[in-house]
Amino acid sequence: MTVGILYTWPSSTLILFTSPNTTLNRVMTETEISFLGSLSSISGIIVTPFSGVIMDSLGRKWSCIVFNLAQLASWVIITTCTMVEAILFAMFVFGLSSCMFIVVPIYVGEFCENSIRGSMMSASMIFYGIGMLVSYLMGGLLDYKTMNYVGLSLTVLGLVLFSAMKESPLHLLKIGREREAAKSIAFYRSLKITSKEVEEEIEKLRRILNPDIVETPVEEKVELNIQEAPPTKRSQWQYLRKSHTAQRGLLVCIVLFTASIFQGLMVVQVYAEPLFQKAMPSISSTVASVLFALVCIVAGVVAAYLIDMKGRRPLMIYGSLATGLSCVILGSQIQLNWGPNWLTAVLIYLYCVTYTFGAGTVPYVISSEVFMPEVKSLASMIAMEWAFVSMFVVLFIFNPLVNSLGLGAVFYIFAISCFLSTVFCFYYLPETKGLAVDEIQERLKRPRQ
Repeated sequence: MTVGILYTWPSSTLILFTSPNTTLNRVMTETEISFLGSLSSISGIIVTPFSGVIMDSLGRKWSCIVFNLAQLASWVIITTCTMVEAILFAMFVFGLSSCMFIVVPIYVGEFCENSIRGSMMSASMIFYGIGMLVSYLMGGLLDYKTMNYVGLSLTVLGLVLFSAMKESPLHLLKIGREREAAKSIAFYRSLKITSKEVEEEIEKLRRILNPDIVETPVEEKVELNIQEAPPTKRSQWQYLRKSHTAQRGLLVCIVLFTASIFQGLMVVQVYAEPLFQKAMPSISSTVASVLFALVCIVAGVVAAYLIDMKGRRPLMIYGSLATGLSCVILGSQIQLNWGPNWLTAVLIYLYCVTYTFGAGTVPYVISSEVFMPEVKSLASMIAMEWAFVSMFVVLFIFNPLVNSLGLGAVFYIFAISCFLSTVFCFYYLPETKGLAVDEIQERLKRPRQ
């Protein structure tokens, strides 16, 4: 939730920072405004290559705590400094916590049962939406200093809650701490450590981690030169370079994250208040932003239910198609103003719903499901690195694009990305609902199955 608060914090402060009554030492320039929304993506690009090493060395729980400390440092700077340069540096520091988008889905996916894995991983995006809502409410109801102190307090609370969590059982078993892995399973499943269910789960994790039992699809064993004798330990880079299914999974994740960014809703989240002010000048931008966050939360809850009921593939295909149509209609309304102002709001909320059903949820679930443990940290890092590069590009060029092409034309660009995503997912996205990781490897060979 705290990631959502700080990520959308610029939306509540952009108008203040560009007004003569700014709380900073001077008014921000247009370039600095672009950096305010995009600097976190730059630091995300820098830190992401180290996320795999951090996750494997510290574990999932302590990685969350370490990355959350970056948010804490960012809030401390924001609450104590008024220089423009300091605020921009604070957003850069916040970006160091961006690896939470990698760690949290992996962490949750490693202790959840297959039948509810998608819904539980989707829950992280629901709480991100709750963070958006809190951020917009604080921006509309509280003064600048109070808003910052509330954000700081919530981040401290988040650190306390993380410290009460158990480590991922898969990670504990991977480093040879079987007793603690059993305790972790018992904690998350509300079972006794001596129960049969805990023993069965430990055995299942052993099969996932044991390369003699399941390491890669049978057809690839010749290519990977796997012997029935004791296997040789390969690095993650070697595994990724030689495993075709891992490469296909990485390609799918990269395309899905590209779709998630270039379908545009993240831009709307960061620049919500000024965007609503530009699109609907007769409606309070604060009220419109709060309703926008509420719609995101409700849509996230429904998507979390549907993702395990209907599956990942249909949600991504039909969600992207519907989002593309929404962008075309919304762009024409903004450009031609063929309907009343309230219709613009309705179309933006519809766009939010369709996006959340597809590109706003599915990529984060898929990226935590399709990789074997031997390559999960590396492949997830590469996919998320690409996502942050795409995010920086979109956030940085959004304001210049709006100023040169108009807001309506920008939504046409988003629509093109939506339609391309639909075509790719129809042919290449496999269904992973309820499947174990070794079964997913087989699906990667026949994605339309």
